[in-house]
Amino acid sequence: MNLAPLDIGVLIVYFLAMLAIGAWFSRTNDSTEQYFLGGRAFSGWVIGLSLVGTSISSITFLAYPGDAFKTNWLRFLPNLALPVAILIAAWWFLPRLRKPGSVTAYEFLEERYGPAIRGYGAVAFLIAQLARISMILYLVSLVIQTITGLDAHLSVVIAGVFVVAYTILGGIEAVVWTDVIQTLVLLTGGIFCLITIVSLVPGGLPEILSTAWAAQKLGVGEFTATGYRPADWSLALSHKTATMMLCIGLINWLTEYSSNQNTVQRFCASRSLREARKAMWICALVSIPTWAFFMFLGSALYVLFLHVPAELPASILRGQAKAEAILPYFITTYLPSGLVGLVIAAAIAAAMSSLDSSINAIATVSTHDIYRRFVSRNLTDRAYLRFARIVTASAGFVMILGALYLIDASTTTLQDTATVVTALLAGGLLTIYLIGFFSRRCQTTHIVIGILATMCYTGWTIASSNGLASYPFDLYYTGLIGNIVMFMAAWGSSYIIKPAKPTTEYQTSIT
Repeated sequence: MNLAPLDIGVLIVYFLAMLAIGAWFSRTNDSTEQYFLGGRAFSGWVIGLSLVGTSISSITFLAYPGDAFKTNWLRFLPNLALPVAILIAAWWFLPRLRKPGSVTAYEFLEERYGPAIRGYGAVAFLIAQLARISMILYLVSLVIQTITGLDAHLSVVIAGVFVVAYTILGGIEAVVWTDVIQTLVLLTGGIFCLITIVSLVPGGLPEILSTAWAAQKLGVGEFTATGYRPADWSLALSHKTATMMLCIGLINWLTEYSSNQNTVQRFCASRSLREARKAMWICALVSIPTWAFFMFLGSALYVLFLHVPAELPASILRGQAKAEAILPYFITTYLPSGLVGLVIAAAIAAAMSSLDSSINAIATVSTHDIYRRFVSRNLTDRAYLRFARIVTASAGFVMILGALYLIDASTTTLQDTATVVTALLAGGLLTIYLIGFFSRRCQTTHIVIGILATMCYTGWTIASSNGLASYPFDLYYTGLIGNIVMFMAAWGSSYIIKPAKPTTEYQTSIT
């Protein structure tokens, strides 16, 4: 497809605006404190909208509609656990993680367990984030390729280089403010898509609702070889149930608000504890309706292509094409000139709002938790800042390589893949933090035993997912079970290997 001049103009304005923001904030980035935390001066609403931009990403813009189009709303259920997770995190996690002078989530691990566990937490985060940003960049390349006809590999390189450029320039300030803008652009693009769908379906919104409901596209369940199976409320591990999906959501969100540097770094950058809490609630109040909106967009697309059948939508439903291609196909086929450019900008914004956050967090953890702590502790702040920018560029390079690999990889829906990958790489981190927050029983040795047990479990799960072994549970439960394994191994070993007396003031103060 050749873009109209108006669409090209919209994209040029968007790209130039993002670069201008990065260049603007580069003027003040003369220290790691400014580059990583923006002087700790952000208000709650800015941080909150930035968290929205980070959490929604291209997975929301493309994978959610694709998943709802092909299946239904079952995978939306974990998001409903977010308010409960925030309630817990705001009052019990946040005061322990956001202390005067704190920069990363992994400083707490050293304070509680020692430097080895801090290093483990930092490395686990880096691996998980590199996998995540590769997946997100791959998603945005689908949009660029489908709409512009540009080669997929070239699309990855162009988008990757661009986001790295303004992240290197502007640091966390550019990341936060571009996230706010990108969130608004993303929502605007999605709204225009839905308005167009409603106008194309005979009968409009009532027809979409009635048809989608009758086809189980607004329900929560699974489409199996024998037909549709509604989700039950059991605690079974062999299939996806409503109860277990909510449990998965709670575990994932508690992990997000305890051990994810993308989130904790924003708490540290807030001007006060109160503003950080405000940011958490703003994120929940905006994110949940946004996720629901994009799921509904997929349901609406299903109804649209019942009325106007086409080969690609039919291929997706048969499992012969990737579900994430449905929204780009709709954009290229049905949106008028001008709106195409806006929606492309929205898709790119969805990716960049997550990519820039993760890349900056990778640079922060690599510099503060790895390089400064374990490699060289006596350099000038300017030297650490230079190292952080080098890491930013390197992370971008790895991200591009990962996205290029995913172009040729086969997956089910990418929402499935994202959930499983996140669970595999979490490594029981939530349990490590929970034990550290609320108990003084386990110490370094016990946590190391727990980590080893969790690694063995994770290795078995990876082998099972590749057909090399059997597993008696749905892979969606990988992270949940991993945290149980971590707890049983760490807590159980503390009864065999007697805990030593607390060695830090923090451990002594835990009740």
